Amino acid sequence: MRVGIEEVFSVILINLLPHREAARKRRRDVFNLSLSASALIGGLIAGGIFLWYQAQISSQQAKNNFLTSEIKKLEVQIKDIAALEAEIAGLRARQQAVEDLQADRNIPVHLLTELVKQLPDGVYISSMKQENQSVTLTGVAQSNERVAELLRNLGNNTPWFAKPDLVEIVAGNVALSAREQKRVGNFTIRVKLLRASEAEKAAQAAASGGVAAAVPSVAGSSAVPVKN
Repeated sequence: MRVGIEEVFSVILINLLPHREAARKRRRDVFNLSLSASALIGGLIAGGIFLWYQAQISSQQAKNNFLTSEIKKLEVQIKDIAALEAEIAGLRARQQAVEDLQADRNIPVHLLTELVKQLPDGVYISSMKQENQSVTLTGVAQSNERVAELLRNLGNNTPWFAKPDLVEIVAGNVALSAREQKRVGNFTIRVKLLRASEAEKAAQAAASGGVAAAVPSVAGSSAVPVKN
């Protein structure tokens, strides 16, 4: 028994494996394992980001499709509104035409009344022709000044006429008796006859202009008088 124990302790244990190579292999295995783990984690993160972006893109596409469909609905509604506005404009135009026709029935009365009011002394109308709103007056005046006065009256003193235009004036003679003749001017004037609605607007504009012109005169009259 003693001999066996001594023999055991007398054995010298020698490790012949290369321990440095084993350590290097362990480090390599650990590095490869960590590299694989990092690649796996990176792939998972990249996949998650990709899926998140895909979800955002799908959501935005759904919103875009919804907006496109709503825009198409609005375009249809806009077309319907435009058609209604055109129809309303047509109805208003027809209504205005009917009102103008009703008002135009009294235009000859206003024409003759205003001509009597605006015709100065020494001017005589020999013929009158109306085409739509254009009136051509032919007559005789004692002088060119009378014709100029008639033009001023037609352009400034009445809301029923506008844009008087002297077409021509030709000197002529009028036989007052067998021996006496007088020189006169044969004239032709073209003037625009306004409708009732246009005349009303012109009268309102003239009234507002008169009020505006009267304000400075009233302000000027408020000066303190000088005592003697």
